[in-house]
Amino acid sequence: MAERSVIQWDKDDLESLGLLKVDILALGMLSAIRKAFAIIREQHQRPLSIADITAMGDDPVIYGQLQKGDSVGVFQVESRAQMSMLPRLRPASYYDLVIQIAIVRPGPIQGDMVHPYLKRRWGEEQVSYPSKEVESVLSRTLGVPIFQEQVIQLAMVAAGFTGGEADQLRRAMAAWKRNGKLAPFREKLINGMQERGYDIAFAEQIFRQIQGFGEYGFPESHSASFAVLAYTSSWLKHYYPVAFYCALLNSQPMGFYSPSQLLQDASRHGVRILPICVNHSDWDHRQIVLSGKPALQLGLRLVKGLSEQGAKLMLSRRPREGFSHLNTLRQCGLSRGDMEALASANATKVLADNRFAARWQMMDDSHSLPLFAQSLPESSDAKAISAPSAVEDLIEDYAATGITLGKHPIALLDETGSLGRHRLANELNTIQSGTAVTVVGVVTGRQRPGTASGVTFVTLEDQTGNINVVVWLATARAQNTPFVSAKILKVKGILERDGDVVHIIAGRLIDMTHTLDQLLVHSRDFH
Repeated sequence: MAERSVIQWDKDDLESLGLLKVDILALGMLSAIRKAFAIIREQHQRPLSIADITAMGDDPVIYGQLQKGDSVGVFQVESRAQMSMLPRLRPASYYDLVIQIAIVRPGPIQGDMVHPYLKRRWGEEQVSYPSKEVESVLSRTLGVPIFQEQVIQLAMVAAGFTGGEADQLRRAMAAWKRNGKLAPFREKLINGMQERGYDIAFAEQIFRQIQGFGEYGFPESHSASFAVLAYTSSWLKHYYPVAFYCALLNSQPMGFYSPSQLLQDASRHGVRILPICVNHSDWDHRQIVLSGKPALQLGLRLVKGLSEQGAKLMLSRRPREGFSHLNTLRQCGLSRGDMEALASANATKVLADNRFAARWQMMDDSHSLPLFAQSLPESSDAKAISAPSAVEDLIEDYAATGITLGKHPIALLDETGSLGRHRLANELNTIQSGTAVTVVGVVTGRQRPGTASGVTFVTLEDQTGNINVVVWLATARAQNTPFVSAKILKVKGILERDGDVVHIIAGRLIDMTHTLDQLLVHSRDFH
């Protein structure tokens, strides 16, 4: 901006200097929701706003979707930890969702608040309060402090802190790991609670929970705002899936998932996806109507190596009826790199026999002769080039766009028997807890939360869905090479079930990445 300078400061330095610090959240989900609303307004003639959706009240269908952990792309509840918690907490109302968002945080987890809350929610543990004052603070969370505000209120009503002292406690909570300033509050808190008749064990528990919140507790107001966006995005995913995924993809990068993972999820939710095409794609993805139903037309933004300037030039010169052959596409003035990027992404499939043939023609410089540019036929050499095999197409798809609409890698490998016997993701719900199983999938995520005591959560994907794998620290260390480097991973382990949550406790990790290379060799020999 003119006449302005932007200086980067560390937030802790700002606090030390006594400068005002204001957190401004630039939420990508707000952009995605806005884009989804625009699509719905244009395609379905239905003007919508966040207020419109929340005014409809709690929709049991939406909460049923969340209770199953079906939350890929849903704001704040799409992480592995949140997906595991959703079927356990089973939110059925807006305030349940507020708690859901706040409870999967280092503060509540390290303060040992998660299990007590779940037990009380499902009647496995009695809800009790040491006083009416404490009940007034904790009744909405079943006697368990989950929000930062509750801890501050407890210090005031149960230990006699003044408002100013409670605010000092709040500041100390936020910084205690760095400067240890919580210690002076311990004595005052415990003594104050004992003087008011509270048991010392209760007082010690509250202080431990305060220490947990020092690891990052969530304010209730913050969680309440986030829950609105979580519900709205889940509502859009259910009722307008094409608009939802289209908006998410047009808002990348954001969230936990790559475009490939989002498209796999979209496909599992019945969204019809159309490939990138020089005649039908715009720069952004868009919703179109095909045979009377919404479909997702992929955009040119996915093509690696294609400049946005080149894409917009091509779109500005694209005939109304589309390009009729490669030579007319060449006349747009695209660089050779842009043309080859389009051919590699198979975006020229409507103009050439296959991506290999199209790329071969891109290397033919004869089109640069202006006298013959409009009339040159397609190269006969190009027509003689064999089309890629399914495996070659798969590899080319991922290399050129990061996605594929062809067969899933695991499905291709299964057809050749390269992976041996294993269970698919959609079979795991039928297997008894404690059973030894073997699973295989493409590694799509590794998450190691700071609160997980060294556990890493690995997500595998096969053609039927996602598989959740728990890898203990000792297992990861003993089998570090496949754990770190495998792109296709086989896991032998024990299936465990907690309600509707299914995961595999990893025992043996086997890197199967090489099978894709072998498949490519075999496909070339056969081809």
